[in-house]
Amino acid sequence: MSENGFTTCLWFDGQALDAAQYYVSIFEDSSLGRITHTTAAGPAPAGEILTVEFELNGQRFVGLNGGPEFTFTPAISFQVDCHSQEEVDYYYARLLEGGAELQCGWVTDRYGVSWQVVPTVLIEMVSDPDPDRAARVTEAMLSMKKLDIAALQRAYDAAG
Repeated sequence: MSENGFTTCLWFDGQALDAAQYYVSIFEDSSLGRITHTTAAGPAPAGEILTVEFELNGQRFVGLNGGPEFTFTPAISFQVDCHSQEEVDYYYARLLEGGAELQCGWVTDRYGVSWQVVPTVLIEMVSDPDPDRAARVTEAMLSMKKLDIAALQRAYDAAG
């Protein structure tokens, strides 16, 4: 195996470059890479964009213009770990542009890719050894679309 590890391939229907540019505009330390085009051998007319390599915060991706045969589902998502409510608000709003809100901090973006925008403190709270505290936070989280750290903290701190 290469020392570079894994590259996540995302299958698009002609939107790979648009999606890569969109994601690179959202995440710091991100960049576009090599773009390949189809040849006379196919699978589409020669000269069309086939793949777009891009990197988001050190994670490598390739967008493939594979056609309409496959689409994304929330069964696979990318988790964006956020250290503050400001980060939660930023990533949630940006990834939601043209997409759809789901529950518990999840959004499906305009390309159909699912993202979980999660404050890192949530993981600590739901992992608390006190099952009542963890349950209160979980219940609060389940009632939210965008996660609210202050509301999660109030549920965590509430007397049982």
